[in-house]
Amino acid sequence: MDVRSQIATVFHLDKCIGCHTCSVACKSQWTDRRGMEYAWWNNVETKPGTGYPVSWEDQEQYQGGWKRQGDGLKLRQGGRLASLSRIFSNPSLPVLDDYYQPFTYRYGDLFDAPAGADQPTARPVSLLDGKPMEIASGPNWDDDLSGSNVYAAQDPNLAGLSAGERAELQGIERMVFFYLPRICNHCLNAACVAACPSGAIYKRGEDGIVLVNQDRCRGWRMCVSACPYKKVYFNWSTGKSEKCILCYPRLEAGEPPACFHTCVGRIRYLGVLLYDADRLARAAAAPDAELVAAQRAVLLDPRDPAVAEAARRNGVPDAVVDAARRSPVWRFVKEWEIALPLHPEYRTLPMLFYVPPLLPAMAQDAAGGEAGFFTSLERARLPVRYLASLFTAGDEEQVRATYRKLMAVRLHRRSTQVGDLPAAAAARALAEARLGAADAEAIYRLTALAGMDERIVIPPMMREGLTEPTVEPQRQNAAGFAYLRAPPGR
Repeated sequence: MDVRSQIATVFHLDKCIGCHTCSVACKSQWTDRRGMEYAWWNNVETKPGTGYPVSWEDQEQYQGGWKRQGDGLKLRQGGRLASLSRIFSNPSLPVLDDYYQPFTYRYGDLFDAPAGADQPTARPVSLLDGKPMEIASGPNWDDDLSGSNVYAAQDPNLAGLSAGERAELQGIERMVFFYLPRICNHCLNAACVAACPSGAIYKRGEDGIVLVNQDRCRGWRMCVSACPYKKVYFNWSTGKSEKCILCYPRLEAGEPPACFHTCVGRIRYLGVLLYDADRLARAAAAPDAELVAAQRAVLLDPRDPAVAEAARRNGVPDAVVDAARRSPVWRFVKEWEIALPLHPEYRTLPMLFYVPPLLPAMAQDAAGGEAGFFTSLERARLPVRYLASLFTAGDEEQVRATYRKLMAVRLHRRSTQVGDLPAAAAARALAEARLGAADAEAIYRLTALAGMDERIVIPPMMREGLTEPTVEPQRQNAAGFAYLRAPPGR
């Protein structure tokens, strides 16, 4: 058992209000530099919709992630030798139009315009060449346009829906959407790491954060095409690739990442997970229907004494194991099993999980008795098949099991707090969901009432132990420092 630690996150989609505060916080802190005008390490998409960059989920076009080959895995775009052969021409790369041409406005036209009969306007100009332009797209161009037959209809996840289901989604009475915030998943089996010919992308050993070594990066951009989530960006000014760093300088100081700290809806949870690296290859190569369960099986119970001992032998500090015991991510993903990975069929084992949005109720369902307080899975406006395409590689039963628990929690709270639902009905819903009343209360608390210290549990990063010299420095009279003896514990 090769026990390692990994920083992981959960986004609760029922709580996202689509305010884009997280995107602005990240943009102003990390990507407001020259060459990164189009880069949004954090973005919020409307689903159904095409996302950012456009149709990033279409791996037939972009060739991102992994695919099964026999009992093992192979990068969709090919290995490093295949990547080297495409250094000067990579047709799988997104082009600028798939993102958007960054722009600003000529504000001087407003302030310096001479007096006249017409209202002055600020013309949009390109941030790339400074020329006037017509704005045709943006990072959240299809925001809230769920019924659009231009944007929402192009969502690749709609491909498995019947013609009737697709028509209903666009009907004005049934129109529905939800927000999908996205950052780098810091995957356990990151395709970007495997595809980089220069070895510039790596996972930090102590926390699993995926970073790009700017000194080694040669700007070949194989990481951009290999990442199925398209969260690696090319800086045209420096000629280097850049990506979300999960605000690791803030984490090392005990502070949450900027997008987590500023989240208005409090949808974001962060904690550390322990996992068995020996199981990764088998989990990533599992059949589609078993991918979610296989990924959960990789995660280890930090309360198990055998796991704690194996972690200690592998160099994982006891303080990190203690943080894993308090991790909200562990509870959502493994204990309650209500958080799901985004597109597990890409086989990167993403460490960002989502609690799917509770299906909205139709008006006629709301009067339908004890279960009609919300809706039934069969009459929901958002088809289970669509959600399964997003979160479970098409396994609809996994989505139903998750929703049975989410609905049971709400029915339980309705019974205990409002009192207009019989206790027997709430108990029956909990039994069908295989959920205890104590777990339902814990889910409710962590979802609705938990403060920052419960939602974000940052383990001690121990960077000082990994970067300090192995012996104690001793000041010399005139020749700087020398080393006298090893500090205690070395």
